[in-house]
Amino acid sequence: MAAVSMRLPVPRKAVGLSGPRGGDKHLVAPGDTITTDMGYMRGHGTYVEEEKLIASVAGAVERVNKLVCVRPLKSRYNGEVGDVVVGRITEVQQKRWKVETNSRLDSVLLLSSINLPGGELRRRSVEDELAMRDYLQEGDLISAEVQSVFSDGAASLHTRSLKYGKLGQGVLVQVSPSLVKRQKTHFHDLTCGASVILSNNGFIWIYPTPGQKDEESGGFTTDLEPVPLSDREVISRLRNCIVALVTHMLMLFDTSILYCYEASLPHQIKDILKPEVMEEIVLETQQRLLDLEG
Repeated sequence: MAAVSMRLPVPRKAVGLSGPRGGDKHLVAPGDTITTDMGYMRGHGTYVEEEKLIASVAGAVERVNKLVCVRPLKSRYNGEVGDVVVGRITEVQQKRWKVETNSRLDSVLLLSSINLPGGELRRRSVEDELAMRDYLQEGDLISAEVQSVFSDGAASLHTRSLKYGKLGQGVLVQVSPSLVKRQKTHFHDLTCGASVILSNNGFIWIYPTPGQKDEESGGFTTDLEPVPLSDREVISRLRNCIVALVTHMLMLFDTSILYCYEASLPHQIKDILKPEVMEEIVLETQQRLLDLEG
């Protein structure tokens, strides 16, 4: 007879886990008055009515000199040039692919914006256009960089660096883009034995750390060899740790994920998602981050 895990209801006090974000934020709801001082400039998420600056979205007020804007707590991804994104191919069109990147409109990856296999630098021919499905087809996951943003808000992507391209074995976790901390690099090889891509659009990709990268592939050959059990366990634990951090609204970056992973080691992978275990792990992670800040 299989064992059944049972938990009795235990009253828990609410713990505010806001994470180290540089002090308390001024949170507003739609319709709240931010300021009556008309010396401020109106930014995103605000509007002016009866000489008052009013919030149009729910989020945190941010001030840069005289500019006031509201950063929404939950929103679709708005592309910016230079962002690292993970997306899924949704359609193959003439000389371009449509990519789902968690934004209002599908992003575009042009045939001229990819590396050809072998790293060839030449004009794209009709043969290349006919072979587009050999490179990428519907359902494939890719990592890319935002090259430009069109006037309607859609992003144009490129994969001209060998660190970008088609993704192979791994796990995809979708989170709010506002919880991903902006850093110099979003590709991290963690010491626990796995790697993560913390994309700016909120698609987190967890995969086994690659041993040797193939320079001739152009970013379109994927390793489909079976992943060892030890690596799968590390990836599963990292996935549950990211879910725990997102549940308690902590920012995602390499240090917070690694601290959460280390705090979860005394527990089984499946137990990380239990509310009491999740709270214990996140509290320990938050304390270590505060100690790190000094």
